[in-house]
Amino acid sequence: MKRKICVVTGSRAEFGLLKRLMEKIQQNQQLELQVVVTGTHLTAVYGYTYREVEESGFRINKKVEMLLSANTRTGVAKSTGLGMISFADAFVDLSPDLVVLLGDRFEIFSAASAAMLLAIPIAHIHGGESTEGAYDEAIRHSITKMAHLHFVAAEEYRARVIQLGEDPKRVFNVGSMAADAIKHMPLLSKHELEESLQLRFDKRSLLITFHPVTLAGEDESEREMHELLKALDTLDDTTLIFTMPNADNGSSRLSRIVSQFVKTRINAHSFTSLGQLRYLSCMAVVDGVVGNSSSGMIEAPILRTGTINIGSRQKGRITTESIINCEATAYKIETALKILLSDDFRKNLTQPHSDDLHNGGSSEIVEVLASLPSDIRLKKQFFDMR
Repeated sequence: MKRKICVVTGSRAEFGLLKRLMEKIQQNQQLELQVVVTGTHLTAVYGYTYREVEESGFRINKKVEMLLSANTRTGVAKSTGLGMISFADAFVDLSPDLVVLLGDRFEIFSAASAAMLLAIPIAHIHGGESTEGAYDEAIRHSITKMAHLHFVAAEEYRARVIQLGEDPKRVFNVGSMAADAIKHMPLLSKHELEESLQLRFDKRSLLITFHPVTLAGEDESEREMHELLKALDTLDDTTLIFTMPNADNGSSRLSRIVSQFVKTRINAHSFTSLGQLRYLSCMAVVDGVVGNSSSGMIEAPILRTGTINIGSRQKGRITTESIINCEATAYKIETALKILLSDDFRKNLTQPHSDDLHNGGSSEIVEVLASLPSDIRLKKQFFDMR
């Protein structure tokens, strides 16, 4: 009998990281793929991106509706509770042998909580990382403690998962899922992007994504966004490509600010979501990535594109020489932009020093999933490092 592996995806970006793994599971004779979509996949605001899952050849077994229209702190908390109820129903119906979860979103926290209480083993991808400016940090480490298998992106992250008391034999460094995706994706050319996005690249171009800093107040995230836009407004001959923030609390306020900015600048363009292919293709051809998204810390260095990482949201992640960290003030961002766009900086762009970020391990993950004993031991003994 095939082992039923249930993969949960809550956004287009996350699906892009999981897609190759899902294909590998689907192709494995010992495994049966189950797919549950949730989060922004099921919202009109983000373009009902569950359709991309279907268009990629996957059958969706369950749709878990959980996002309330209000993305306030209260709204996110209530959405998380609703998600837990709905995931419990979905998992009971599907009866998976193991649930695969990636990352640290509150939608994924709902799925992890439901699976844990239903005694369904969890495999967690991209644990052990650190983002001190967002509540994702606490969610990520919480899922680590609920999970039974861990697939991390670097040795530093593996050590952190073990530090949390997880058995080293269950923690696998498989590299970045982003690296895996990039290696197997033919990216679009600049001309193809111009046709697809219906814009023209100027002398210079930037890809900008700024998410709410969820451990700060919404007013603080809004202030930082205004500082960023003030700095960007000083640039000449530069195409600005904005992708809208994710569904965290305060995102609608940031989206409105971006929309108002774009309406009055002919060089600025905004997209609710570019999709993985167009997003990575843009990242490969622009002169830099600006904002506070994890993609600027992970995907951009792999593509040899410089990054300005603003504020504290990604504080704690592995950094490289291609990443310029700066405070969220217009003056500091302007200074960082001058460095980013300088000839010297661009000439010295290199891939990350850590080869761990390049391995990309969908095949390795599938090998582990297929070789597990039929009865995965749910009781975990705390691994004491002393």
